[in-house]
Amino acid sequence: MTIAIRPATGGDVAAIDALLRRSFPAADEALLVQRLCVDGDMVLTLVADDEETGELAGMVAFSRISIEAGGNAIPGVALAPVAVGPSYRRQGVAEALVQAGLDHLGDAGAAVCFVLGEPSYYGRFGFSAEHADGFESPYAGEYFMAVPLQGGKLACGARGRAEHAAAFAMLGQEV
Repeated sequence: MTIAIRPATGGDVAAIDALLRRSFPAADEALLVQRLCVDGDMVLTLVADDEETGELAGMVAFSRISIEAGGNAIPGVALAPVAVGPSYRRQGVAEALVQAGLDHLGDAGAAVCFVLGEPSYYGRFGFSAEHADGFESPYAGEYFMAVPLQGGKLACGARGRAEHAAAFAMLGQEV
């Protein structure tokens, strides 16, 4: 299997929606991605293509997040969701997507990325609850994590506020 990671295009919309609906027990993540795009809050969506079959193997989305620390606006993003087709799981597709996204966004000027997820999984990318501890958020807790980008310009222990795009407040509700 050979996977190619690239930015999503308009031609990927239906395949991404179908993948999200197959990958999660409810349509919440598919609706989240739709709403982030409609609201203009999507920063980066990457897809992984199976070069042998042409099938969409996975996707990852990064959206706008309002971050303030020490009275200053901090450039950052929120990671959600990540989805991988059933036949491509446990083969490194999600890891490759997440790492490619973090590398791209750090190079583009993002100082931090937040995620709400499983610490044992996201810890491999440098995400930790300690990096997010000082940020007020409705998602604060052990599963709310951050990773500094750009070589760690945002120091661990920074204090401030992290406000996700409005679409996140709609999770679990009919849109």
